[in-house]
Amino acid sequence: MIEKMDKLEIRSQEYKLSEATRQEIVELVKKYPSSRSAILPALHIVQAQFGFVPVEPMAELAEMLGILKGDVEQVVTFYRMYNQNPVGKFHVKICDSISCYLRGSDELIQHGLQRLGTRLNEVSGDGQVSISKIECLAACGAAPCLQVNDEYMYNVQPEQLDEILDTLKTAKENPYYIP
Repeated sequence: MIEKMDKLEIRSQEYKLSEATRQEIVELVKKYPSSRSAILPALHIVQAQFGFVPVEPMAELAEMLGILKGDVEQVVTFYRMYNQNPVGKFHVKICDSISCYLRGSDELIQHGLQRLGTRLNEVSGDGQVSISKIECLAACGAAPCLQVNDEYMYNVQPEQLDEILDTLKTAKENPYYIP
């Protein structure tokens, strides 16, 4: 369970890639003509270990890929799909691109934050849920949309978001996961 932490506390912890994660990255790199080409999927592997991409593993990954740490940091800070701080067990990512915005995503975000009693990108007190904005989820025809972890939900209205958040508060596994 992820506990609520301030940024200073997060940064003071030590994060190291596990041997299993390192091996998975080594195997991944073999699939690419250049190790640099593996940076995006490698970051997904790092994020799978921690739930976000801490600073220390960025340096380890850069070393493994034979690139500069700054190159890894640029990718992590550019793409919203990589979390720079811990997220809840269930990360609700609400699209804020134009179609979703025009269909009420801003109000949906505010409604969810008020319901949780948190701010954007903040983990709920129980560690279960966090809400963040995400760039286009490519489901404009079903706006507003969101993801619970990586599972899509379409045409979400505030009352539906209430049901989603209530379900996530007590869930052990993602109830919206579709194998």
